[in-house]
Amino acid sequence: MREISFYRLENGKCPVEDYLENLSNKQVEKVFFVLDLIEAIDIVPRKFFKKLEATDDIWEVRIQHGNNIFRLFGFLDGNELVVLNHAFTKKTQKVPQKEIKIAEQRKKDYFARRRLA
Repeated sequence: MREISFYRLENGKCPVEDYLENLSNKQVEKVFFVLDLIEAIDIVPRKFFKKLEATDDIWEVRIQHGNNIFRLFGFLDGNELVVLNHAFTKKTQKVPQKEIKIAEQRKKDYFARRRLA
């Protein structure tokens, strides 16, 4: 069974939590519905959770609520832990490269700090 956690910056701030605070209650409910689904079932439909191609092993959580499309990026730490480290509202057909770069940089930071701990 998977477990989802949120990445924290070195200063303790959590980018995903900060993003979620700007959403409506209904939008946040939908996000957590999808996160619960990812934790609960072994084979998650690709429309909710998939690995992004041509990235440093970045995974994407996809949420649609009405006309809004939310993306949460993260990575796997082992087989069961999904660490979500970046979130944004998708406004274009293609995933912006700068959003992927942020997630990849935070992944490097996570593993660098974990090795030091």
